[in-house]
Amino acid sequence: MGEEKGPGFKSGFVSLIGRPNAGKSTLLNRLLGEKIAIISPRPQTTRNRILGIKNLPAGQVIFLDTPGVHHSRTRLNKSMVRTALATLDEVDLVCFLIEADRPENDENDLILKNLKRAGKPVVLAINKIDLVPRAELLPVIGRYSQLFPFREIIPISALSGDGVEILAEEILRMLPEGPPLFPEDMVTDQTERFLVSEFIREKILHRTREEIPYAAAVVIEEFKEKEEKNLVVIRATILVERDSQKGILIGEKGRTLKEIGRLAREEIESLLGTKVFLELWVKVEKNWRDDPRALRRLGY
Repeated sequence: MGEEKGPGFKSGFVSLIGRPNAGKSTLLNRLLGEKIAIISPRPQTTRNRILGIKNLPAGQVIFLDTPGVHHSRTRLNKSMVRTALATLDEVDLVCFLIEADRPENDENDLILKNLKRAGKPVVLAINKIDLVPRAELLPVIGRYSQLFPFREIIPISALSGDGVEILAEEILRMLPEGPPLFPEDMVTDQTERFLVSEFIREKILHRTREEIPYAAAVVIEEFKEKEEKNLVVIRATILVERDSQKGILIGEKGRTLKEIGRLAREEIESLLGTKVFLELWVKVEKNWRDDPRALRRLGY
């Protein structure tokens, strides 16, 4: 629990919710000024709720980045949607992200239905404004202002940062007065092991195609600090569902897996501030995305 602050100090929880690929993780990283959520051009990148803490002179905002809300088929995807919608009960305010170039779709309709049920104050952030002419934003603002009583509608680009500071100021203004809820030097509640597994998974998303990114999960088997050598030894297993996926992920003469390992190691070294020895293995676990026991073991 944080220390007492003067009168007028604000704190609270804010859920970032939206369809897959709406830009929630990019926005979270932009708001925090550092990377804690992985990003890829693929939808359904985020699988867990990621908590990020923004400390400001006038308040502390705790953001919850959530999996994209979509019509789900596998147990994993259904679990992801449940995780996203469950945050609506936990927060003081909701930030609903839609895309300026794709404002109308079934997923946004599903989210609006849940927002009406939740009864929480909501800010609408129209993201990716860099992809459309400004004149096209007015009809989107007009339509959405009729669909729901948003507290504010703010056009932004999470990628360039345009409008993000305004969004942060408006969010802080709407939060209740209260003390900091986390220590001021804390940026996330996620463990280093979790962040490392996510950085490895991000490189899989970037380096493979088709079904591989969705069929892959990362398990950290060993995370050992060798202080005398200023080295962290990490061994991780990448789970896939079929032998053919394992072959593609390893690549010819192991090239794909080596490249994933190299890219992940560079980012993990930056995160941990030390040299890293990273060893990756690939293992087949058939249909883990629909196996309740496997999902529980993997934290979904």
